[in-house]
Amino acid sequence: MADWVTISALATAGGTLVLAGATYGSVRSANRAARVAEQSLLTSLRPLLISSKLEDPPQKVGFMDGRTLAVRGGGAAAETADQAVYLAISVRNAGSGIAVLHGWHVYPTPPVLGQGRGEHPPVDEFTALTRDLYVPVGDIGFWQGSFRDPSAADFADVKRAVEARERIAVDVLYGDFEGGQRVISRFLMLPREDGDGWLATVGRHWNIDRADPR
Repeated sequence: MADWVTISALATAGGTLVLAGATYGSVRSANRAARVAEQSLLTSLRPLLISSKLEDPPQKVGFMDGRTLAVRGGGAAAETADQAVYLAISVRNAGSGIAVLHGWHVYPTPPVLGQGRGEHPPVDEFTALTRDLYVPVGDIGFWQGSFRDPSAADFADVKRAVEARERIAVDVLYGDFEGGQRVISRFLMLPREDGDGWLATVGRHWNIDRADPR
């Protein structure tokens, strides 16, 4: 005689196991879809700064003390005074999201990247910008920075490099409008052969909040 109690229990257990498997598969599929959606959203917000084009229009960059620099497309500008050194670079956003600039680090003697990824300073060593700078998608903008402490060693080094028209490297820290996806892009200011200002080029990018592609 069939033990219907046992059969019923086994049937219930089997149904529960099938339901658990279906639920597990559904959750995995939903998690995968959520990750894909999140990645797509981040991609749509991701900025990437490069040097602007030579044919891009010049930009007027103002500083809080009233000094202004004219920066041509594809270029950079620098001026010195007794109490200040002024720097600016024309940039273009080649990414898919607005770029919000956070900070910068200047090398009066450009570092040698060597093999592999190279290195950049820790984020907490960057100089914070005193005002918000935004670069729209597919458009141009600028980075600006200044040194105002003549007693500091970096003031003298950068001033000497500008007045001697030497190459200068600038690491720019920026991210997306939500404050994430931070990137450090290293720009080089190269003295023009005609003696009129600097050309600008970008040499390396580092991801801060996600894995690097290298």
